[in-house]
Amino acid sequence: MAVRKAKKQLRVCRECHRVVDGEACVICGTSNLSEDWAGYLVIIDPEHSEIAKKMKITMAGRYALKVR
Repeated sequence: MAVRKAKKQLRVCRECHRVVDGEACVICGTSNLSEDWAGYLVIIDPEHSEIAKKMKITMAGRYALKVR
């Protein structure tokens, strides 16, 4: 019988929408994180991305579209 590992719940910064691995956001430093979010976005080149410009993202990384 196989034992399943529980998936780690990703958390997202409520301030900048960055997907966070630790206890605080690496961009803005806040610990105001949420597990209730929708839409996964990966920004590779924020200078040339229209979505990054609309979301005011200046650093490459993983982001959520909607955070509750």
